[in-house]
Amino acid sequence: MKIGGLLKFTLIDFPGRPAAVIFTQGCNFRCRYCHNPELVYPHMFTEPVAEEEIDAFLKRRQGTLEGVVVSGGEPTLFDDLPQFLRKLKSMGYAVKLDTNGTRPEMLKEIIDNKLVDFIAMDLKAPLEKYALITGVEFNMSIIQQSMDLIRSAGIGYEFRTTYDKEVLTDADIEAISQMAGGHYRVQECLPVAKEKAALKVLHDEI
Repeated sequence: MKIGGLLKFTLIDFPGRPAAVIFTQGCNFRCRYCHNPELVYPHMFTEPVAEEEIDAFLKRRQGTLEGVVVSGGEPTLFDDLPQFLRKLKSMGYAVKLDTNGTRPEMLKEIIDNKLVDFIAMDLKAPLEKYALITGVEFNMSIIQQSMDLIRSAGIGYEFRTTYDKEVLTDADIEAISQMAGGHYRVQECLPVAKEKAALKVLHDEI
Protein backbone atom coordinates (compact mmCIF):
# COMPACT_ATOMS: atom_id res chain seq x y z
CA MET A 1 0.00 0.00 0.00
CA LYS A 2 1.19 3.49 -0.82
CA ILE A 3 -0.41 5.93 1.62
CA GLY A 4 -0.46 9.59 0.68
CA GLY A 5 -2.28 11.14 3.61
CA LEU A 6 -4.52 10.80 6.63
CA LEU A 7 -7.55 12.69 7.88
CA LYS A 8 -7.33 12.01 11.58
CA PHE A 9 -10.96 12.61 12.52
CA THR A 10 -14.25 12.87 10.68
CA LEU A 11 -17.92 12.54 11.58
CA ILE A 12 -19.21 12.64 7.99
CA ASP A 13 -17.19 10.12 5.96
CA PHE A 14 -18.34 6.91 7.71
CA PRO A 15 -22.10 6.91 8.38
CA GLY A 16 -22.79 6.73 12.11
CA ARG A 17 -19.15 6.38 13.22
CA PRO A 18 -16.32 8.71 14.25
CA ALA A 19 -13.52 7.71 11.92
CA ALA A 20 -10.16 8.42 10.34
CA VAL A 21 -9.63 8.46 6.57
CA ILE A 22 -6.57 6.91 4.92
CA PHE A 23 -5.80 8.15 1.40
CA THR A 24 -3.90 5.87 -0.98
CA GLN A 25 -1.74 7.08 -3.86
CA GLY A 26 -2.56 6.14 -7.44
CA CYS A 27 -5.69 6.02 -9.58
CA ASN A 28 -6.65 4.51 -12.92
CA PHE A 29 -9.02 7.40 -13.73
CA ARG A 30 -8.21 10.96 -14.75
CA CYS A 31 -11.44 12.72 -13.81
CA ARG A 32 -11.48 16.33 -14.93
CA TYR A 33 -12.89 17.59 -11.60
CA CYS A 34 -10.46 15.65 -9.38
CA HIS A 35 -9.61 17.65 -6.26
CA ASN A 36 -6.76 15.45 -5.05
CA PRO A 37 -4.41 15.31 -8.06
CA GLU A 38 -1.46 14.71 -5.73
CA LEU A 39 -3.01 11.29 -5.07
CA VAL A 40 -3.58 10.56 -8.78
CA TYR A 41 -0.66 11.83 -10.86
CA PRO A 42 2.66 10.11 -10.08
CA HIS A 43 4.74 13.23 -10.76
CA MET A 44 2.82 14.96 -7.93
CA PHE A 45 3.23 12.21 -5.34
CA THR A 46 4.92 13.05 -2.07
CA GLU A 47 6.90 10.53 -0.05
CA PRO A 48 4.42 7.83 1.08
CA VAL A 49 3.58 7.63 4.76
CA ALA A 50 4.96 4.48 6.37
CA GLU A 51 2.32 1.94 7.38
CA GLU A 52 4.04 1.67 10.75
CA GLU A 53 3.17 5.31 11.45
CA ILE A 54 -0.44 4.72 10.44
CA ASP A 55 -0.54 1.64 12.69
CA ALA A 56 0.87 3.59 15.64
CA PHE A 57 -1.71 6.36 15.20
CA LEU A 58 -4.63 3.93 14.98
CA LYS A 59 -3.47 2.00 18.03
CA ARG A 60 -3.40 5.25 20.02
CA ARG A 61 -6.96 6.04 18.91
CA GLN A 62 -8.49 2.67 19.79
CA GLY A 63 -11.55 3.37 21.91
CA THR A 64 -11.89 6.90 20.53
CA LEU A 65 -12.33 6.21 16.83
CA GLU A 66 -14.76 3.51 15.73
CA GLY A 67 -14.01 3.29 12.03
CA VAL A 68 -11.41 3.72 9.33
CA VAL A 69 -12.21 4.80 5.78
CA VAL A 70 -9.79 3.67 3.06
CA SER A 71 -10.07 6.10 0.17
CA GLY A 72 -7.83 7.46 -2.55
CA GLY A 73 -6.81 7.64 -5.28
CA GLU A 74 -8.19 4.14 -5.88
CA PRO A 75 -7.42 1.65 -3.08
CA THR A 76 -8.40 -1.49 -5.02
CA LEU A 77 -5.38 -1.06 -7.31
CA PHE A 78 -3.21 -2.46 -4.50
CA ASP A 79 -3.01 -6.24 -4.37
CA ASP A 80 -2.17 -6.10 -0.65
CA LEU A 81 -5.38 -4.20 0.17
CA PRO A 82 -7.04 -7.30 1.71
CA GLN A 83 -4.12 -7.75 4.12
CA PHE A 84 -4.26 -4.07 5.04
CA LEU A 85 -8.00 -4.22 5.72
CA ARG A 86 -7.53 -7.39 7.76
CA LYS A 87 -5.05 -5.53 9.95
CA LEU A 88 -7.55 -2.71 10.51
CA LYS A 89 -10.22 -5.21 11.48
CA SER A 90 -7.81 -6.92 13.89
CA MET A 91 -7.46 -3.58 15.72
CA GLY A 92 -11.21 -3.56 16.29
CA TYR A 93 -12.13 -0.96 13.69
CA ALA A 94 -15.11 -1.02 11.38
CA VAL A 95 -13.89 -0.48 7.81
CA LYS A 96 -15.38 1.56 4.97
CA LEU A 97 -13.97 1.40 1.44
CA ASP A 98 -14.32 4.16 -1.15
CA THR A 99 -13.91 2.83 -4.70
CA ASN A 100 -14.55 3.60 -8.35
CA GLY A 101 -15.64 -0.01 -8.93
CA THR A 102 -13.11 -0.91 -11.63
CA ARG A 103 -11.77 -4.03 -9.90
CA PRO A 104 -14.79 -6.24 -9.13
CA GLU A 105 -12.49 -9.23 -8.52
CA MET A 106 -10.85 -7.31 -5.65
CA LEU A 107 -14.22 -6.27 -4.28
CA LYS A 108 -15.37 -9.89 -4.32
CA GLU A 109 -12.30 -11.02 -2.37
CA ILE A 110 -12.80 -8.29 0.22
CA ILE A 111 -16.52 -8.98 0.59
CA ASP A 112 -16.14 -12.77 0.69
CA ASN A 113 -13.56 -12.48 3.47
CA LYS A 114 -15.71 -10.02 5.48
CA LEU A 115 -12.99 -7.37 5.47
CA VAL A 116 -15.28 -4.38 5.01
CA ASP A 117 -18.43 -3.09 6.73
CA PHE A 118 -19.47 -0.37 4.29
CA ILE A 119 -18.66 0.39 0.64
CA ALA A 120 -19.14 3.69 -1.17
CA MET A 121 -18.84 3.42 -4.94
CA ASP A 122 -18.53 6.46 -7.19
CA LEU A 123 -20.75 6.46 -10.25
CA LYS A 124 -19.05 8.97 -12.51
CA ALA A 125 -21.64 9.35 -15.25
CA PRO A 126 -24.20 7.49 -17.33
CA LEU A 127 -22.29 4.59 -18.88
CA GLU A 128 -22.14 6.21 -22.30
CA LYS A 129 -20.39 9.26 -20.79
CA TYR A 130 -17.85 7.45 -18.61
CA ALA A 131 -14.90 7.98 -20.95
CA LEU A 132 -15.66 11.72 -21.12
CA ILE A 133 -15.56 12.05 -17.34
CA THR A 134 -12.79 9.58 -16.47
CA GLY A 135 -10.46 10.16 -19.41
CA VAL A 136 -10.06 6.43 -20.07
CA GLU A 137 -11.79 3.75 -22.14
CA PHE A 138 -12.67 0.43 -20.51
CA ASN A 139 -15.31 -2.29 -20.46
CA MET A 140 -18.41 -0.75 -18.90
CA SER A 141 -19.69 -4.15 -17.78
CA ILE A 142 -17.26 -4.09 -14.87
CA ILE A 143 -19.13 -1.14 -13.37
CA GLN A 144 -22.34 -3.16 -13.33
CA GLN A 145 -20.48 -6.19 -11.92
CA SER A 146 -19.20 -4.10 -9.03
CA MET A 147 -22.63 -2.61 -8.37
CA ASP A 148 -24.20 -6.08 -8.28
CA LEU A 149 -21.51 -7.35 -5.87
CA ILE A 150 -22.04 -4.40 -3.54
CA ARG A 151 -25.82 -4.70 -3.56
CA SER A 152 -25.69 -8.40 -2.69
CA ALA A 153 -22.93 -8.14 -0.06
CA GLY A 154 -25.24 -7.78 2.94
CA ILE A 155 -23.36 -4.73 4.26
CA GLY A 156 -23.96 -0.98 4.27
CA TYR A 157 -23.36 0.76 0.96
CA GLU A 158 -24.02 3.82 -1.12
CA PHE A 159 -23.55 4.92 -4.70
CA ARG A 160 -22.62 8.54 -5.22
CA THR A 161 -21.89 11.05 -7.96
CA THR A 162 -19.88 14.26 -7.91
CA TYR A 163 -22.06 16.65 -9.90
CA ASP A 164 -19.74 18.60 -12.20
CA LYS A 165 -22.24 20.83 -13.99
CA GLU A 166 -19.74 21.61 -16.74
CA VAL A 167 -20.03 18.05 -18.08
CA LEU A 168 -23.11 16.50 -16.42
CA THR A 169 -26.73 17.55 -16.80
CA ASP A 170 -29.79 17.06 -14.62
CA ALA A 171 -30.85 14.36 -17.10
CA ASP A 172 -27.51 12.60 -16.56
CA ILE A 173 -28.02 12.64 -12.79
CA GLU A 174 -31.50 11.17 -13.24
CA ALA A 175 -30.07 8.43 -15.47
CA ILE A 176 -27.37 7.60 -12.91
CA SER A 177 -30.00 7.55 -10.16
CA GLN A 178 -32.02 5.02 -12.15
CA MET A 179 -28.89 2.92 -12.65
CA ALA A 180 -28.12 3.04 -8.92
CA GLY A 181 -31.65 2.00 -7.98
CA GLY A 182 -31.42 3.29 -4.43
CA HIS A 183 -28.80 4.12 -1.78
CA TYR A 184 -27.75 6.99 -4.03
CA ARG A 185 -26.32 10.39 -3.17
CA VAL A 186 -25.25 13.38 -5.26
CA GLN A 187 -22.39 15.43 -3.85
CA GLU A 188 -21.38 18.96 -4.74
CA CYS A 189 -18.35 19.56 -6.93
CA LEU A 190 -16.37 21.68 -4.45
CA PRO A 191 -13.78 24.31 -5.32
CA VAL A 192 -10.30 22.84 -5.14
CA ALA A 193 -9.14 25.03 -2.27
CA LYS A 194 -12.06 23.98 -0.10
CA GLU A 195 -11.47 20.30 -0.82
CA LYS A 196 -7.75 20.59 -0.06
CA ALA A 197 -8.52 21.79 3.46
CA ALA A 198 -9.90 18.32 4.26
CA LEU A 199 -6.71 16.43 3.35
CA LYS A 200 -4.32 16.17 6.31
CA VAL A 201 -0.99 14.41 6.32
CA LEU A 202 -0.15 12.07 9.14
CA HIS A 203 2.40 14.38 10.74
CA ASP A 204 -0.02 17.32 11.21
CA GLU A 205 -1.00 18.07 14.79
CA ILE A 206 -4.56 17.23 15.81
